[in-house]
Amino acid sequence: MSAPRPDAVVVGAGIVGAACAEALAVAGLSVEILEARFAGSGATGSAMGHLVVLDDSEAQFALSALSRRLWTERAAELTPEVEDVAAGTLWVAADDEEMAHVRSKAAFYGARGVETEILDGQALAEAEPNLRPGLAGALRVPGDRILYPPAAALWLLSRAEALGARVRVGEEVVHVGAGSVRTTSGRLDAGVVVVAAGERSRSLLPGLAIVPKKGHLVITDRAPGFARHQLIELGYLRSAHGAARESVAFNLQPRATGQLLLGSSRELVGFDATLNRSLCRRMVRRALEYMPALAKLPALRTWTGFRPATPDNLPFIGGWPSVPGLFVAAGHEGLGITTSLGTARLVADLVTKRTPPIDPAPFDPGRRLPDA
Repeated sequence: MSAPRPDAVVVGAGIVGAACAEALAVAGLSVEILEARFAGSGATGSAMGHLVVLDDSEAQFALSALSRRLWTERAAELTPEVEDVAAGTLWVAADDEEMAHVRSKAAFYGARGVETEILDGQALAEAEPNLRPGLAGALRVPGDRILYPPAAALWLLSRAEALGARVRVGEEVVHVGAGSVRTTSGRLDAGVVVVAAGERSRSLLPGLAIVPKKGHLVITDRAPGFARHQLIELGYLRSAHGAARESVAFNLQPRATGQLLLGSSRELVGFDATLNRSLCRRMVRRALEYMPALAKLPALRTWTGFRPATPDNLPFIGGWPSVPGLFVAAGHEGLGITTSLGTARLVADLVTKRTPPIDPAPFDPGRRLPDA
């Protein structure tokens, strides 16, 4: 390569890499983004577009709440292609036991300044008439949003380019080190290197404890008004973060197009992208248990993708141990769309030695991890 030495190289142009590139450019650094395939070609292109605050742990809450706030602050800037929808989330409780969880979840959020509303069974039926009768209620989180991830990644890249960043598509990085990367076409030196290549980051950093979790998604024909919120069963986090080789949970998003995006499944099969028809049927049946009227809607497409998972369900954000100038922003599993802006803020602050808005220690790539 014969390009001038940039201040920073970002490896990966998914939504996390794009956000990091933009944040570094905003901080005044010259940035180059290297992407082996095309922007959003990995987990970003096979993700549900939720912007949600999650409470699986204090660290997860801090990062997701920061990120959702940053997305909300920028909502007016987003182009129509990003399909931003302020739909809110309903965490659906099937019975009285799950309603107890709704109340504890509401208390957790409320103590940390996140607005919620508890709905009883009647209020839930009024809010979402196509849910099955007899559900106990739900927790409504009105500040949550939905967007279209590939377009959001392209929007962030365009913002970075407007600040002088350069995007190089078709540049496969084969090695990263202290202040340099090597691609299939040569070597590029830089002040810092940020590895944000999702589930492929482990090939560049073999000690990185990331495994791919395959997920299935189904999108329906247009049915405007069929669902008004993102709908998630309360068992979703147990399903998404559990150790079982296969799991499913009800997760449905109304898209700006009027279509419905249906998930979710998790499967530990390495990088086998084959459609698991049995698991997909289980996922659809689970959705029909909550929303029987979905059976009337044609499904247009089913696809799979890989989520980069870590042993403690937290991403790696920060400096790579023992290699000066090498940073990581990977391992977000199914929360990378939400946490992209928060991750980018942490990366930019750590690179420029500013004080981050939340404690970065829980995300340190060198932290002690439970057994995978």
